[in-house]
Amino acid sequence: MTISTSKENSSMGTDPRLSTWRKSPEKVPVTVFNKAEEASKVVAGEIACLINARAQAGQHCVLGLATGSTPLGVYRWLVRMHKEGALSFQNVITFNLDEYYGIGHDASQSYHRFMWENLFSHVDIKPEHVHIPDGTLPPERLAKYGQRFEQDIRDAGGIDLQLLGIGRTGHIGFNEPGSPADSRTRLIALDRVTRLDAASDFYGEQNVPRRAITMGVGTILESRRIILMAFGENKSTTVVQAVEGPVSANLPASYLQEHPQVQFVLDSAAAADLTRVKSPWMLDQVSWTPEMTKRAVIWLARKLGKAILKLTDEDFGEHGLQDLLAGQGPAYDINLAVFRDLVGKITGWPAGKPDTLRRPGDIRRLGDSVFPKKILVFSPHPDDDVISMGGTIIRMVDQGHEVHIAYQTSGNIAVFDADALRYADFMREFNRGFGLDAASVDRLERQVEEYVVGKKAGDSDSPPLRTIKTLIRRCETRAAARACGIAPGKLHFLDMPFYETGLIRKNPIGDADVEIILNLLNSLQPHQIYAAGDLSDPHGTHRLCLEAITRALALFKPQHGREAPEVWLYRGAWQEWEPESIDMAIPLSPNELARKRDAIFKHQSQKDRAMFPGADQREFWQRAEDRNRGTADIFNRLGLAEYEAIEGFVKWINPRN
Repeated sequence: MTISTSKENSSMGTDPRLSTWRKSPEKVPVTVFNKAEEASKVVAGEIACLINARAQAGQHCVLGLATGSTPLGVYRWLVRMHKEGALSFQNVITFNLDEYYGIGHDASQSYHRFMWENLFSHVDIKPEHVHIPDGTLPPERLAKYGQRFEQDIRDAGGIDLQLLGIGRTGHIGFNEPGSPADSRTRLIALDRVTRLDAASDFYGEQNVPRRAITMGVGTILESRRIILMAFGENKSTTVVQAVEGPVSANLPASYLQEHPQVQFVLDSAAAADLTRVKSPWMLDQVSWTPEMTKRAVIWLARKLGKAILKLTDEDFGEHGLQDLLAGQGPAYDINLAVFRDLVGKITGWPAGKPDTLRRPGDIRRLGDSVFPKKILVFSPHPDDDVISMGGTIIRMVDQGHEVHIAYQTSGNIAVFDADALRYADFMREFNRGFGLDAASVDRLERQVEEYVVGKKAGDSDSPPLRTIKTLIRRCETRAAARACGIAPGKLHFLDMPFYETGLIRKNPIGDADVEIILNLLNSLQPHQIYAAGDLSDPHGTHRLCLEAITRALALFKPQHGREAPEVWLYRGAWQEWEPESIDMAIPLSPNELARKRDAIFKHQSQKDRAMFPGADQREFWQRAEDRNRGTADIFNRLGLAEYEAIEGFVKWINPRN
């Protein structure tokens, strides 16, 4: 389902999938799609229509383009249309928003390189029609260069359609908080948050340039049409401020509220904090399904700081829930239904409880009759399993289930060079101590050390260095699995091809990636599957890994008369599920939480400081414990039993079912 606001100035408002909302606090037209790929296809279609219309009129089409992961899907669709013969770029002139200052055009993080690799080299655009800010100029030439860039836009007739992303600081282009509405193309200092978000592209925050050249806010606002795209849960807070908040220099994206032809295009994750998504009953009548009722009751209880069973008729009536009260009241009956639903989500037996251990009053769950079960846990990075669901893994092993862990990527890019050198030195000393062939290891260590010494900031790792880093993480993984009671023979290192590029930027999921997952499913025939549903990681690896799993599941055919496996999605490394979303809550005892922490500690290369911590600067074990305790505290405040910690899971519904 796609939901949207609609305003008279929205050219996307004619899409039949969009619905109109009244009394909305949204100050710009917003279109929400279930998936980013669907949104990218629609935006690419609009751009193609504009290019073709201009070509038929014998005119140039002037596009303002953005970089980063958000517009990649749009560029892929444009390239596809060109290769199918439906689109030519002969009449297109482009102006890119920004570029890092102080890096060469061929650097792997350069936006020059990004645009040519992902769009320009695949279409028939004229090179002289491409304009990307030049970050290699000396400082004394930048002022005149900015003026020339602005004049080039005017000479081209102005930008017909400007594509934008949005940073967590609310920046558009690289216009950071404090940028005035009339600012022009210039050199700007990057905010610390922006540099943290870019750290994964540069192999660490210390390598991220401190300055960039960017189009100004005023330049952007002069575009005839603007489309801002935002995907992912980590954009939701900024998006709602830009869409529903006041216009402020502290959030440059809010300036777009004053543009007559602007459209925000979001996926459902980025739209999660919009009022119409988070509390739609505040805007209009809703269909009071059990799930909507649960959301509203939990929202009300948390808003008032009350336990669910203590909410009154007056509480419902005074906070916009009169319709729910009238249709399903009194309040206590509504409260009790939601309370019982939440109680039913809590279980100490994630993979089912055998009849021999069942006690009076125990809730029978789907699949309890099969015991023990074969469990397959997918971990995008080598430590996501123990960080996000280590307590549940420990519990399933202790309860006698056969637990397998599949590590989808090597995680080698997240190992510091110094750690690789330390382990190379260990290998040399190890071989000498046991009288083995030390000469080969000496040569390898010299090669690695020479490469590291000559390595420039942001350079990709050499194959030997990548191999050492892969082995470091693999050994840590085995140690963590042993701490959970899992034997090495139950571990599967998939090394999916999309990840092994040697660069931070990964390839799209391909058939080879899906085949690896499918082969494992066919081999193990699991009863239950766990996968990462935390899509806010800064690398996008979780999202790609989940895509590979769901594509493989669409092809998977269980054998031996088995039912399709249950699939549960976990979070924890980057955020946690909200209580109304949780379908299974696994309580952890203090001892289980301590064992989980010990398993996380085995990943020593990620201990103390991770290479790519994202916006959250805490160590991963601290995030995990705080989130698990936080979920337990929410359940406690809602009036349920008090636990030390809780790991939450959401059930994935196979579209084929």
